[in-house]
Amino acid sequence: MFERFTTSAREVVRGAVQHAVDTRAEAVGEAELLLALLDRTGSPAAEVLTALGAHGRRASIERSLAEVRRRGGITGADAEALAGLGIDVDEIVARVEEAHGVGALAAAGSTPARAPRRGRRLARRPFSREARSVLERSLRMAVARGDKHIGDEHLLLSLTARPGVAAHVLADHDVTYIQVERALTTRATKG
Repeated sequence: MFERFTTSAREVVRGAVQHAVDTRAEAVGEAELLLALLDRTGSPAAEVLTALGAHGRRASIERSLAEVRRRGGITGADAEALAGLGIDVDEIVARVEEAHGVGALAAAGSTPARAPRRGRRLARRPFSREARSVLERSLRMAVARGDKHIGDEHLLLSLTARPGVAAHVLADHDVTYIQVERALTTRATKG
């Protein structure tokens, strides 16, 4: 599948790995893929994200992703739903951090595809199940659109197509699957 990735899509994957290294994440997840997409300029996904205002709200998106990571993968929408049931996620996080240190839940937010072997240092970060699903779904998105390649636009579509950390954070910043699809269609008719 990776051989069908465009240069831009490959750079997103490499950028996601670097974000995982930079944030000391155990695995590359949806958040890292989203941050790598936001790093792009001049690509189809970058143009769509700019048109939808996401590049201008990058700092807010990064804060939202950091908060989700701090809460162990619980998004703002999840926290609101739990609040409706009388569960205060922020209070729970505060108590866990009081007992175990700040960021204690951060590692719990991603599900590694495979655990590293004991005693071996990882040269690469594994991809979480969710991130692998995004990559696999991007292939299906490309095929459904009749494209012979997998570009960063397919990665963006894939991130927004199903519920997940990236989709929820982007939706909180007014970027949804439908808007991405429309922006790509508009871009295609202009180009």
